[in-house]
Amino acid sequence: MTNRTISQIIEPKMVIEGAGVLLRRSIAPHASNLFDPFLLFDHFAFNNPLEGPIRGFPTHPHRGIETVTYMLEGTVRHRDSLGNAGTIAEGDVQWMTSGRGILHEEMPRRSERGNIYGFQLWVNLPAAQKMGEPRYQEVSSGTIPVIEKDGVTIRLVAGEVDGVRGPVTEIAAAPLYMDVKLDPGSRFIYPIPGGHTALMYVFEGTGEFSNEVVEAVSLVKFNDDGDQVEVKTEAGVRFMLIAGAPFKEPIFPYGPFVMNTREEIEETIRELRNGTFIK
Repeated sequence: MTNRTISQIIEPKMVIEGAGVLLRRSIAPHASNLFDPFLLFDHFAFNNPLEGPIRGFPTHPHRGIETVTYMLEGTVRHRDSLGNAGTIAEGDVQWMTSGRGILHEEMPRRSERGNIYGFQLWVNLPAAQKMGEPRYQEVSSGTIPVIEKDGVTIRLVAGEVDGVRGPVTEIAAAPLYMDVKLDPGSRFIYPIPGGHTALMYVFEGTGEFSNEVVEAVSLVKFNDDGDQVEVKTEAGVRFMLIAGAPFKEPIFPYGPFVMNTREEIEETIRELRNGTFIK
């Protein structure tokens, strides 16, 4: 087994989204599709009182993608055009497949400690599934497997570790999505299928990622030159491991929509304007 090397270390940029929400963004949708099948990765931490009140994400559309919300602290209340409503609480995951189209609203709320902390990942859909039926996989904290071994603690959302499978299944990109925490002096090795895109978002501590020191807060993108990833740490580190099969299709992103062609985006906008976007 050989370790993948690092191709890029990305420092997130601060951006404003929704109704004035401050985010750290490492990946944004782009026609170059360099992170295929992943389109966007945001880290939200509304913990500075100078940011003022949390305005959230009022009703907005999506088509052609999957949005994944993982809360570590605080909550997000959501509702949508399909009649779904609820709360994504601490430790919960919502994996939403927008398919042909959905309108939804996401309104963050601080924890009792005054913090909000979490991530949103966008995963592409292949052309054959972009106009499919919208659906949700709602995953409560208590149903996420926790694997502890040799100083490593893994919360497994999607993928498999030591014969244990995460609760999110039937996703076209065959993703790995896990929250990994290493105690001081520990090591983590995980196999990644050949050809799959592999990312790690380091959000606490410092570690050696394929023998290169990476500090929080950073996104690590690996080359496709090995069959496993390795992380070691002296002081302790925590990161999200994200991996999946690329679709190798052209994309045309436009705001909350990611389709394969400009014509499909133009049709989406026409449907929004004439009221036929929600089928």
